[in-house]
Amino acid sequence: MTSPLVAIVGIGADGWTGLASSARDEIRAAEVLIGSRRQLDLVPADVAAERMAWPSPLVPALPGLLAEHGSRRMCVLASGDPMFFGVGTVLAGLLGPDRIRVVPHPSSTSLACARLGWPVQDVEVVSVVGRPVELLHAAIQPGRRLLVLSAGGATPAAIAALLAVRGYGSSTLTVLERLGAPDERTVTGTASTWDGTVDPLNVVAVECVAGVDAAVLPPTPGLPDDAYDHDGQLTKREIRAVTLARLAPVPGQLLWDVGAGAGSIAIEWMRTHRSCRAIAVEDRPERAARITANAASLGVPGLQVVVGRAPAALADLPAPDAVFVGGGVTAPGMVDRCWDALAVGGRLVVNAVTMESELIVADGYGKLGGDLTRIAVQRASPVGGFTGWRPMMPVTQWVVLKR
Repeated sequence: MTSPLVAIVGIGADGWTGLASSARDEIRAAEVLIGSRRQLDLVPADVAAERMAWPSPLVPALPGLLAEHGSRRMCVLASGDPMFFGVGTVLAGLLGPDRIRVVPHPSSTSLACARLGWPVQDVEVVSVVGRPVELLHAAIQPGRRLLVLSAGGATPAAIAALLAVRGYGSSTLTVLERLGAPDERTVTGTASTWDGTVDPLNVVAVECVAGVDAAVLPPTPGLPDDAYDHDGQLTKREIRAVTLARLAPVPGQLLWDVGAGAGSIAIEWMRTHRSCRAIAVEDRPERAARITANAASLGVPGLQVVVGRAPAALADLPAPDAVFVGGGVTAPGMVDRCWDALAVGGRLVVNAVTMESELIVADGYGKLGGDLTRIAVQRASPVGGFTGWRPMMPVTQWVVLKR
């Protein structure tokens, strides 16, 4: 017998009175009602379903919970729109779209934009619910409007502190508490002076104002070299921009950054789109620690860092869509291991700066083809009382597409 569909009903701070009749019908028809304690308390006592509060941690417990009650009619309560950073997306992945029925409520984003008069399509939304607040670094840009889905009452202060450190202390913060509830409240201040105490159920609106000392870090590849903490092992910005162009980041794809150094290639790959993923492989623990710190400060704290020597350290990693080898290409079997890991359509980019690594690149080019380019960059620098050109080490770049 086919088990019944799982209903996923969005509910707001306005509770039962704010629900459409279709949402109320789903709740009343349920045999098991699952949600947070706050959401369950919003449902009238005469609803007969067995009530279950979400376990913690939630996601690992979901398969067992669904299996335990799979023969009963279940209704899951979710905040606002269940498919917008909500539990509905998790359940859709576990059960499949044919096994769920979603009844959405206006999302906190829609309600916040309605209060503020902001066009929803022009606002960047960042969730820090169960995620690091450092994700905001990638979104903070002069003049941008952000909506931050808050993790609780401490989130606005954490956002204010982050903005101040970045030189955006004059940015306006508007905290919208308990959107849709009778006691809804708005608190406004600036990042540099923020000291407000707010309700845990809140959304934070940010109008970014860059100060004269603000670090402006665009999403395009080629960030300033001084944006990174490094020990000299850094792909310089001109070479980095060319390298990222040849790696060709595509939303949702995965990069291996092998011999990552300061992690700049992996970091800027991830900065091109929020769904881009990367794994940085580095054999020196102190450099790996720098990569983690650089990733957080540049807004991609989700960068995975693997400490180990390639190619052995690549053995159990998920298959990549692109591979960059910036160090260690002379290690026996490195090119073969990276090439074999790529699926059809994958890109391999290798940068060589020594004669030994150039020999490996030339051999690979002879066997696999692709493009071979010599990149030479000169930067202006003082020469006594004058200015001259100081050459950087030339880079031989091999790019090959797996067909």
